[in-house]
Amino acid sequence: MTSSRLTISEFARLVGLAPSALRFYDDCGVLPPASVDETNGYRYYAPSQERRARLLRDLREIDLPLAEVRVALDAEPAELAAVVRAHLRTVEAKTAAARAAADHLLTQLSADRTVVVLGGPELASAIRQVTPAAATSGELAVLECVLIELGSDEVTFVATDRYRLSMRTLQPVEFSGAAARLLVPASELSGLSRWVAAGDVVRIEAGLGTAVIVRDGQERELTVASGDYPAYQGILQGLTPPECRVVVDRAALRAALEGREVVAFDIDSAELRIDDSVKLEVIGSGSIRIGFTASLLAAALDASVGPDVLLEICAQDRPVVVRSADQGTFTTLVMPVRLDG
Repeated sequence: MTSSRLTISEFARLVGLAPSALRFYDDCGVLPPASVDETNGYRYYAPSQERRARLLRDLREIDLPLAEVRVALDAEPAELAAVVRAHLRTVEAKTAAARAAADHLLTQLSADRTVVVLGGPELASAIRQVTPAAATSGELAVLECVLIELGSDEVTFVATDRYRLSMRTLQPVEFSGAAARLLVPASELSGLSRWVAAGDVVRIEAGLGTAVIVRDGQERELTVASGDYPAYQGILQGLTPPECRVVVDRAALRAALEGREVVAFDIDSAELRIDDSVKLEVIGSGSIRIGFTASLLAAALDASVGPDVLLEICAQDRPVVVRSADQGTFTTLVMPVRLDG
């Protein structure tokens, strides 16, 4: 018998959505939980929400924009069918590629080595999304590196140049050994992106000051740097609740940044305006005026996935969270700039 109250993990397994996706859809007001514990903030869902969640999942799998999803979720069956048919005339439905399981891996490994198996295309995607945020030069060599945290539950990739921070998590296919941290030059990882993408699965083996990536029996040695990486988790934990949270069309916002150096946003719950010359529809809450270096924000949008992004703004002088609507495991923080006048 199904419980009358489901945790976010239980509900995620029931409906086929990741917990990070459920948190995103709660933030957007599309699928709020049935209740939230006031003491710890834990979200709880009701079994009656299963149908809406499954429909939401199916609509997002065909890349239906979030603004249309909001309408479709409450539409009559005939109206919903019309929306889907119209959408499928303009875009191809996404298909999930089956990934072959890795077998006979992690053999003859010494106890002092950490071994993690990841999907090749997923690792390549993480590399492409995170490495642009690393510094290209500067007084701190560690900022030219990507921090890779190897754990049994997730593998985290982090890069920052102090003005923005990008983070992506992947779920390992297999893991053995102890948790480990690697600092690898971002330029080196970027050069391996296409190579790892060609493998169904790849293996990262890390020892004391050494690391290799293995794909289809071929090895690529990684340069492991030393140094203290910025405490990125403290930055994330130090963010205050957002004053303004909006979902906006990613491609439209990216296009609006072209040819600009510094851009000023005037945001409310229905619209994002740029210098009174551009008006974009948004879904969200709160209002604020805030500025960005256009190239930094554009890079964050380029690394995101899907048709929409969520902007979470705490204050005019605090990092702004840019979250990918279709990939909750990828997050970028972008520092705003001061607007004179």
